[in-house]
Amino acid sequence: MRIVMMGTGTFAEPTFEALLSGPYPVVGLVTQPDKPKGQERGSTRQTGAGMKEIASARQIPVFQPPSINTPEGIAGLAALRPDLLVVAAYGQILSKEVLQVPSLGGINVHASLLPRYRGAAPVAWAIYHGDAVTGVTIIHMSPHLDAGGMLAQEELAILPHETAGELEARLASVGARLTLTVLDQIEKGTTQAIAQDRSLVTRAPKLTKEHGLIDWSRHARDICNQVRAMQPWPTAYTFWHRAGQPALRLLLYRTDWRMAPAPTSSAALPGTVLLQSEEPSRLWIAAGQGTQVEVLELQPAGKRRLSASEFLRGRRPQAGDHLGPEQS
Repeated sequence: MRIVMMGTGTFAEPTFEALLSGPYPVVGLVTQPDKPKGQERGSTRQTGAGMKEIASARQIPVFQPPSINTPEGIAGLAALRPDLLVVAAYGQILSKEVLQVPSLGGINVHASLLPRYRGAAPVAWAIYHGDAVTGVTIIHMSPHLDAGGMLAQEELAILPHETAGELEARLASVGARLTLTVLDQIEKGTTQAIAQDRSLVTRAPKLTKEHGLIDWSRHARDICNQVRAMQPWPTAYTFWHRAGQPALRLLLYRTDWRMAPAPTSSAALPGTVLLQSEEPSRLWIAAGQGTQVEVLELQPAGKRRLSASEFLRGRRPQAGDHLGPEQS
């Protein structure tokens, strides 16, 4: 069974390495074209061995078409003579014509409990929505987005303070192991595909920079989930507004939350920087529904990442200071 791996970014790397150590010949890697440094998105922002580097070390041919669905892309794939495609975070929807190239079609390693979170960013949206569990599903590929029959699935608990990048790394290992199990089933002819329940489908669209902007009127728990979900990219952000000064852009990396401890502070407008005379090294922000967010680690525009206490040494909050969009 000749296998072509299709994948981009660190989520795909453990599956690729598992295939290379497995019993089936890997005859090629199809991955996205290289992007200029600093222009990568999503999981590709994380530091890993690199799909091309892994392939080169094992002398595996690498194919990087701008679109696999063009005649040139299909011809390049056909030249590798695959029996099966193994796809993980490749970044393109495969056409019917592409899936017809290998005799056995393709399987996809998807980082969610399908049919929940079909789409490009399932890990981030699971954290964003406060899910307690997620997982990996191996599906038989169809031309429709993440809609194929399910061949294997495994749950994984989401840890309380886990970021999307950290969770993705754990899911990648699960996906690699499940892929090998499914390959053995394909070889033996024992796979059993379970159709997805279309009534349970939810979407996980590609992240944009705008998804990182914090709405302080939301519950503090939801804001903290957003901060975790937006890492490693695009990163949650807000702007600090002070009288007589330009808005300061802040990236938020670590936060926690609580219910407002006193009626006075619970009445503050969402986004208000709460004055903490008794705890001057802690940074609390009023949020929605009588809750508060504690900012633990942040990065001012053009500066390094700082703890809240480091940030506050040179920026004592004043009455009227608040966080919000740039034009607030």
